[in-house]
Order: sequence, then C-alpha cells, then structure tokens
Amino acid sequence: MTDNDIRVIRPLAGVRVLELGNYIAAPTAGRMLADFGAEVIKVERPVTGDELRNWRLYAGTTSMLYRTINRNKKSIVLDLKTEQGRGVVLDLLKHCDVLLENFRPGTLEKWGLGPEQLDEANPNLVITRISAFGQTGPLAQRPGFAAVAEAYGGLRELVGDPDRPPVRTGVSIGDSIAGIYAAFGTVMALFQREHTTVPLEQRIVDVALNEAILSVMESLVPDYLAYGVKRQRVGGRMEGIAPSNAYPCADGTSIIVAGNGDAIYQRYMTTIGRPDLAADPDLQTNAGRWQRRDELDAAIAEWSSRLTRDEALKLLDEAGVPSGPIYTAADICDDEQYESRNMIQHFEVDTGGAEPQSVGFPGIVPVIGGASLPIRSVGPDLGEHTHEVLSNLLGLDDDEIGALT
Repeated sequence: MTDNDIRVIRPLAGVRVLELGNYIAAPTAGRMLADFGAEVIKVERPVTGDELRNWRLYAGTTSMLYRTINRNKKSIVLDLKTEQGRGVVLDLLKHCDVLLENFRPGTLEKWGLGPEQLDEANPNLVITRISAFGQTGPLAQRPGFAAVAEAYGGLRELVGDPDRPPVRTGVSIGDSIAGIYAAFGTVMALFQREHTTVPLEQRIVDVALNEAILSVMESLVPDYLAYGVKRQRVGGRMEGIAPSNAYPCADGTSIIVAGNGDAIYQRYMTTIGRPDLAADPDLQTNAGRWQRRDELDAAIAEWSSRLTRDEALKLLDEAGVPSGPIYTAADICDDEQYESRNMIQHFEVDTGGAEPQSVGFPGIVPVIGGASLPIRSVGPDLGEHTHEVLSNLLGLDDDEIGALT
C-alpha cells in the first residue's frame, strides 16, 4: 500500500523536527509527528545511540522496541557534550520548526541550549520539553522515569488486586501518554504560530509525566474532594461498574465482558441462564450491581467455564453484549479487523540472523482515509542519515562531518 493508494496528504508534511529525546516519551511524540509527515531528525550520541536500542534486544544490534518507536525518522550522530556538537544543533535549528527533548530540567541550559539561546537561533521555534515533573515547581529537578510518575499521578495505586501491593501495567504507559500530549501540544503551538506572532514563553510546551498520568485519572481527585471517596484496587474490575470483568472458559482461555449497561445487563443475564438476576429489583442499576459484584461474577464465571471461548463469545455477540477475547500478540497478527485497516505493516528487518526477516509493526493511529497510513521506514540504524542531513541542510563536507562524528 502506498500514499497514492490512500489518497491522503500527510498533514504535517513540510514540518521539520529536531529530536534530542531518548527512551520512550519524547521519541513517542517524535514518532507521532513523523507518522503524519514531519521530517524528524533524531540526534543520538556516538557509539551507543539511544539506550532504547538495547532494551528488549533478543538478537542483533537494534531492538524491535527502538525500530517501532523511532519509525519514519532520520538518525544522526552528534556529541552534545562538545562545543562543536552543540554548535551544529544550533545551526540545524535554524532550519527546523520544532525542538523536542526529554532531558532532566536544566540539562539543555547547562549546555548553552536553553530556551533563550534556542530562540536566538530561531525566533519561531516551538520547544517541546518532557520531564518527570515539569520545568517548574519544587520537584522539577528530580529525575524520574514513567514508573515513578505513574505512582505520583495516582495510577499505580489503582492497578492490581486489593489484597496485594500495587502493580504496573505491562507497557510504559506513563511515557506513552506523555508523548501523546507532547505531540498534541506541539501541533497546537504550530497551529498558533501560523496565525499570530507567538512570544517565547508561549512556544514552550512543558509536559510532565506525572501530570500526564493525573490527566487520565478521570474523577479520582474530584470524587475524593467532593465525597471523601478513596478509590481502591479492584483487580480486573472497574470501581462502581458491574458486571465488567474477565471470565474463564473451558478451553483454558478467558474473555472480557462489559455487561454493565442497564439494558445490556438484562440481555446478559438472560444469555447466561439467570433470568432471576435480570429481574432482581436490587440489580437494576450499577450501584446495586456493584454491591453484589462477587455474586454476579461467580454466576457469570460458572456459565463461561462450561463453554469454549468461541462458544461464549458467539452467544454474547448474538445477544448484543459487548465482549471479546483477551488477545496475545499471535491473535493480533491473525485478526481480520486489524488487517483490514492496515494496522500490522511488514518490513524486512535485521533480527540478528544471516538474512533480514519480515516483521510486522503496529500501524499509524489515528486512521485517515479509511486505513492506517503506510509506515515509510522503521527505526533507522545509528547515524544512518548523518551525512545526508549535515550535508543537505548545513552544507558540510565529508571531512567536516567526519570531525563531528
């Protein structure tokens, strides 16, 4: 599939981004901007590059995690700890619209690359900064990865079972959410810049990991302040909503069923052969069902455990009860819905073997034009575009580029 097949012009075509980010948060923002057409030039340190290249590295020299999060980008190598490397950054920024970074607050300023210096190099530059706790406030200087931010933001306290310590989700959700906010903030700043002259302080997008988490915690804080409610961990449930959980099947799998809508609940209980629960006057609202959640879950599990996953889901689907399988990676790869929307895209990638291997990567979200836009390239090799970028944008010759790298 090509861009012409989808007949969509990537909306950020013509925007150039210099990414100084490592790990996941800033690179996720850069990935989103690149997905929709921005030219994202990723600056990596010499020799090792972004540490993400070695995270979950099972074979070869570059992890699939790096290839995924840094798709559609260009990689150049510069040593930002040297005066020459920092000088090249300032020269490159004269040709860029956005600087994206996730260093600890104060790092860029220490290197002479603070907002004032960046603004001097390019008075229209959007500066997007991601950090653990933001650029201001009493915790600004503290280091912190997403795991810490998820705890500060209130998420970790709600994940897991009530009789066990809090657990973490299986992905770096704090980094990813912050990256999405950073991309959104960047696009807002670019949009504003098109309509008016924007002062420096309004061109700095300040994303804190802990605040990104707090922003998706729904009514956690208002419920506490209004009613004194302290939400608790409830395992696979969602507090105040029932019945909604995972249930075991006879073939060793489990299914997710969200039968908590009032009308849906009636159909749900009829489907599992419990019209008595459907008619019970105390179970006609979510509040009542939540009080008897253990009883409801036991009745549903008793029904689902007699059926295979496919049998249970077929009956629930016929009754219009929202439900689905709990997918593994293999299930996702075989799913017709994902395939129909181009959500798994294949590339020949070095996986450490004698020959490159075809590997599927998750598609671009959101969809424009009916299917995921094609990924142009997976995450690049370290320094793959150094010569191209420094030669084309700055006019440096081979010797000058060699002296920098």
